[in-house]
Amino acid sequence: MNGVTDQLRHPGPEDHPNLVAAVRTWWGDSRTPEQAQALSLLLPRLFLEHFAGTSLLAEEDGRLHGFLVGFHSQDHAAQAYIHFVGIDPEFRGRGLARRLYETFFAAARAAGRTEVHAITSPANTNSIAFHTKLGFEVSAPQPDYDGPGEDRVHLRRVLA
Repeated sequence: MNGVTDQLRHPGPEDHPNLVAAVRTWWGDSRTPEQAQALSLLLPRLFLEHFAGTSLLAEEDGRLHGFLVGFHSQDHAAQAYIHFVGIDPEFRGRGLARRLYETFFAAARAAGRTEVHAITSPANTNSIAFHTKLGFEVSAPQPDYDGPGEDRVHLRRVLA
């Protein structure tokens, strides 16, 4: 199918192995196996145990096409945060990521959130371009944000 007719649902802990495998496979074309494995460690099972209600999976006929892991901040009542998003390379460019984001935005608005935040690497120009198209403001790179040499840019979108 075209990637925009997928069924969306909330994930659960039982989905964790499939998400980890997806990260290792979907990013395997742009990273070494070790780098793809390290990237998958950014998606621990606890996100699916504690933030399933604010996260989304897109699938069709049991095949995972994409996911968004996000949550509503406990410390900043106006904010929601998108932690990790992945789209199967076969389904990129078909509007699925936009659909996941828009669904997350709608749920955040309904919960009284007025901003959505995320971070990415300054080198991830595709992510920065995508977020800019969705209306996110992009900060200047923040050196050592995630540790020595792990610079990040902060992404912020105000919800209408």
